[in-house]
Amino acid sequence: MARSWIGMLVVALLFAESFHKGICVPVQAKESWGYVDVRQGAHMFWWLYYANSSSASYKELPLVMWLGGPGGSSCGFGNFEEIGPLDRDLKPRETSWVHSSSVLFVDNPVGTGYSYTDTEDVLTKDVTMVASDMMVLLKNFFSLKAEFQSTPFYIFSESYGGKMAAAISLELTKAIKAGSIKCNFAGVALGDSWISPIDSVMTWGPYLYSTSLLDDNGLEEVNKAANGVQQALDQGQYQKATEMWSITENVVERNTNGVNFYNILTQESDEMKRSSNETTDGFLSSLKRRHIRPLHRQSLSELMNGPIRQKLGVIPKNVTWGGQSEAVFVSMAGDFMKPVVNIVDELLASGVNVTVYNGQLDLIVDTVGQEQWVKQLKWNGLQYFNQMKWTALEDPQTENQTGAFYKTYKNFAFYWILKAGHMIPSDQGSMALRMLKMVTQQE
Repeated sequence: MARSWIGMLVVALLFAESFHKGICVPVQAKESWGYVDVRQGAHMFWWLYYANSSSASYKELPLVMWLGGPGGSSCGFGNFEEIGPLDRDLKPRETSWVHSSSVLFVDNPVGTGYSYTDTEDVLTKDVTMVASDMMVLLKNFFSLKAEFQSTPFYIFSESYGGKMAAAISLELTKAIKAGSIKCNFAGVALGDSWISPIDSVMTWGPYLYSTSLLDDNGLEEVNKAANGVQQALDQGQYQKATEMWSITENVVERNTNGVNFYNILTQESDEMKRSSNETTDGFLSSLKRRHIRPLHRQSLSELMNGPIRQKLGVIPKNVTWGGQSEAVFVSMAGDFMKPVVNIVDELLASGVNVTVYNGQLDLIVDTVGQEQWVKQLKWNGLQYFNQMKWTALEDPQTENQTGAFYKTYKNFAFYWILKAGHMIPSDQGSMALRMLKMVTQQE
């Protein structure tokens, strides 16, 4: 169900103009989009931007698939808030990844963004189902867009999307070997990713304490709550562990006067604090307030359910962008706290290029926790990787200022992105773009 880019561009001009009362901001990249029925009653939406570079054609540049989640729309949040050609005000983004690669946004898993299911019992329950659905979509995509079959294909991810990206990458490697999918898979990048949730939770207290956001009493309370998550995991009670994770977040909030889990230098908005005070802060209410609403702020929802919906012209009348996001998160709750470190190990052993990147100011997936699960890898190159010193990268926007550190050994790399929170491309767009070029071997 793909649409021609010429017709799309005309519609984009019309709706950008009507939305901004006469101010017309055209999308400059060639585009295509459509739905894939990945299972009966499960419909996944994708949106492709062809690379728009002044120095090379899209055929000479890599293809990047961007994944967020769960319940966070790549086609919405990832596109208009982070790396797409336009921001949510429909103004051109100077640091768009489309300048250096073709970008495929997928609303994954089903029920996210414009993707939808006919009934909630069709929603995915774990990353195994997520990966299975994505194999159907990618097989369809690379058959439809055969010109990309030989293009270096990378999966970049953020947050829970990293956990899904790891599982997807492993299944994709198997599918390529079996000949069921034709593509040139070149690597996966795991950004602020939920690979080992407990390593994040157990380091929240020490991280906040070291940054003067907790006192001794607060540290004790947070560590006690985190130990409750660990205990549930040790007993194999994954659903309970997810609920205890939410309780631990509440304890963190109370002791930090509402620290923002996505960037510790930013407190929650007054609206979020009022909402916190008005609710009993059960699991579902905390989930909506802390992790769903920020990804579906009113201005973005109005854009996606108004001008963009009309521009695309393929969204069913009964589908609201983000309408099933809460149900997606709840459906995955039993899988939420399970680690996938073993999958990363399998990827490395298979020779897949794996990159981990993390924002210095992120709390929900703090860098200390990421470093801990990396040290648990059984990868035979880990000893040599750990012995290496990192290399400083200059901030592209500020001369003589360090923007990041990185180190790489064989098929594994780690990037420490400074002055960035959970959404690195939003906080440090230029540095994120430079990292993209390095990972995709353009620099």
